[in-house]
Amino acid sequence: MKLVVAIIREREKQRLHDLLMDEGITYTKIGSTGGFLRQGNCTLLIGAQDAAVERVLELIRSACKSEERFVNVASFGEQGVLSGAMAALHPQAVSVESGGAVAFVLDVDSFHKF
Repeated sequence: MKLVVAIIREREKQRLHDLLMDEGITYTKIGSTGGFLRQGNCTLLIGAQDAAVERVLELIRSACKSEERFVNVASFGEQGVLSGAMAALHPQAVSVESGGAVAFVLDVDSFHKF
């Protein structure tokens, strides 16, 4: 047995929920927040038999697409990072990949349902 820990965007959870439920796959959802962009995320805990793990990953892959976003960051000068008010006056947009999913597949030593 495996435990799939999937971190997805909050806005993609319903699409993934529908796909998992259609396959009869249950999960536990935990709210979480991303560290870099501080966007709302969900962490899903999905227990699966070894043979079903690849199917779970396919469903995650199909429901959670990444996209390019532009975010403003402080400008960098020859002297290093601008600070304080100067950084606010000189924002610089950079492209970052956002969304998609991160999935960890962990071995489960034992499973008990009470």
